[in-house]
Amino acid sequence: MSRSDELMERAVRYIPGGVNSPVRSCKNVGMTPRFIQGATGPYIFDADGKKYIDYICSWGPMILGHNDSRIRDKVIKACENGLSFGTATETEVDIAEFICRNIPHVEMIRMVNSGTEAVMSAIRAARGFTGRDKIIKFAGNYHGHSDCLLVDAGSGLMTQGIPGSAGVPRGCTRDTLSAVYNDPESVRKLFEANKDQIAAVIVEPAAANMGVVLPEEGFLQELRELCTGEGAVLIFDEVITGFRLAFGGAAEYYGVIPDMVTYGKIIGGGMPVGAYGGRKEIMDQVSPAGPVYQAGTLSGNPIAMAAGLEAIRILYDHPSYYEALRSKGFMLFGGMREIIHKYKAPCTVNYVGSLGCVFFTKNKVANYEQALSSDTTAFSAYFKYMLGKGVHVAPSQFEAMFISTEHSDEVIEKTLKAFEGFISSYYGRG
Repeated sequence: MSRSDELMERAVRYIPGGVNSPVRSCKNVGMTPRFIQGATGPYIFDADGKKYIDYICSWGPMILGHNDSRIRDKVIKACENGLSFGTATETEVDIAEFICRNIPHVEMIRMVNSGTEAVMSAIRAARGFTGRDKIIKFAGNYHGHSDCLLVDAGSGLMTQGIPGSAGVPRGCTRDTLSAVYNDPESVRKLFEANKDQIAAVIVEPAAANMGVVLPEEGFLQELRELCTGEGAVLIFDEVITGFRLAFGGAAEYYGVIPDMVTYGKIIGGGMPVGAYGGRKEIMDQVSPAGPVYQAGTLSGNPIAMAAGLEAIRILYDHPSYYEALRSKGFMLFGGMREIIHKYKAPCTVNYVGSLGCVFFTKNKVANYEQALSSDTTAFSAYFKYMLGKGVHVAPSQFEAMFISTEHSDEVIEKTLKAFEGFISSYYGRG
């Protein structure tokens, strides 16, 4: 029995399902998760000392690879002054100022403790600003586990077999309307049926929680125009895409400006933190400046702020990193497409920049329903094969792969060799 198996036996006695987040569970691929003890660069190391090329990257924020020495040094220095104060600090002012000065659509920003909290707070601010109650989200987009957003959600809900979530009263989701991703007409119809009632439209501008599903040409722009015309707030959930697709996130990459944006762990260099921000007139509604209450004792934690400020400063000072990440994405995901074509495998690869995934379906995947056509049995075999070859991907068909600046050509070539080994053995030679 491996050390990870032993740890899982202990964990299930004291932690629900043995994990502190369902996406870590390997139940749907018929395994127990690897318990990780350390990480550096593109690699993670499990409790048995095995090394894996990591394509989870802490679910996205490790853009600079694991355990970057520049960020680590800032964290160590910050720890020398104390771990938490529950009071205002200079570093939280520094990071807010840096973001607002360098991302035009973020005029004010509020730090919180997670992506879930960021989204929940942004929606409350949008409702307070507009005086309306209803929101529109998209099937397959995941915006955290707050009650009103567990409707047609992606991420772990797609693999756990949970239709929404037990424990969520009907009243909490009464004002949440679900549209079809990449179908602006479905949004238009909801606006028409709920005239002057919709406070906000929230969207993953490049969806990464039903696998990676990209916005089709014109989709985000039509959302922008609809929200402007209807007086609703457009919220980009950039917990995944923020600072990854470009310094200004998907908003910069696709050239569509939201009214509000939410960020996740990248704001803390991978530490537990989040943020929401946007137009000043909306953010001025947030307490204590305005009547929309939101609070957090540990918001702006000095250690997380030190890590986050260093991470985003590095990205800002090195714009060439984004070109390198795009090249690495083309090498990995483009290489996967070539292998799939070579063996005539019924698979589809979606990617943008350093973010992508393989769907085990021959169909185009542009929305939630199409993502569900994937062969999860084939994915399970793929996951186990790749893990056996020292490549660690998320244990779900409906999650993303993330590349860091530390994934070298050699590392990517090794990944492609393993991928070809699986495709050739599972689907037969072309």
